[in-house]
Amino acid sequence: MKNNLLKAAAFGSVLAMTATATHAAGDQDKYQLSSHILDISTGKPAPNVNVKLMMQEKTGSWKLLNAQKTDNNGRIGNFLPNQDGVEHDGTYKLIFETTPYFRNQGLESFYPYVEVNFNIEGDNHYHVPITLSPYGYSTYRGS
Repeated sequence: MKNNLLKAAAFGSVLAMTATATHAAGDQDKYQLSSHILDISTGKPAPNVNVKLMMQEKTGSWKLLNAQKTDNNGRIGNFLPNQDGVEHDGTYKLIFETTPYFRNQGLESFYPYVEVNFNIEGDNHYHVPITLSPYGYSTYRGS
C-alpha cells in the first residue's frame, strides 16, 4: 500500500509538471507570473487556496500587490500583467494559505502557509508552482 501511494505521488508530480508547462504557456504574453498547486496527498490540483503576491520595497518592507484564489485546476495565471514600459524587476513572494485548504478536508497541516521568495529580472515569464501535502511542500521554477 505504501509503495502504491509513493508511486501515485511521483506520477502526480510528473503530470502536474507537464500540465503546468502547457497551461502557463497560454498566458505568457499577457502576464509575467503564474502559479499552480498540486496536492500530492490526493494527486489532484488544490482549488480555492488563497494566494498573496507581495513585492519587497527598497526599504526592505513588503507591499501586497494582489490576492487571488486558485481556480478548480489549482492555478492562478494572471499575476503581473505585461504592460508597455512597466518593468517588474525585483524580489517577490507568494504566500499560499494552506491551513484553510486542509481544514476544509478535515485535515490538520504542519505548515499554516507556504511562502516562496523569488526574483524577477527582465521580461521573461515566471511560473512558480508548489506541490503540497499536509506535512510537506516543494517548489521549483517552472516554465
